[in-house]
Amino acid sequence: MHIERTQDKVIIRLPSYVYTEGLQRLVDYLIYKEITSKSKAKQSDVDKFAKEVKMSWWTKNRNRFIKSGEDNS
Repeated sequence: MHIERTQDKVIIRLPSYVYTEGLQRLVDYLIYKEITSKSKAKQSDVDKFAKEVKMSWWTKNRNRFIKSGEDNS
């Protein structure tokens, strides 16, 4: 592995045999960190929004997972 810092980037070079699935998870995490680094959102606001999204999704999709009480065969 070789890490190089230029004026505006950090470059990481890895051998081609590196496990790509694990590497993808690392890259996803780094992208997340980059995106959220300047966020002023509070964790409680993020949690509230996530709960609202989940509830909305469940309301729209619950019939796909739970049979109605009318058909008890």
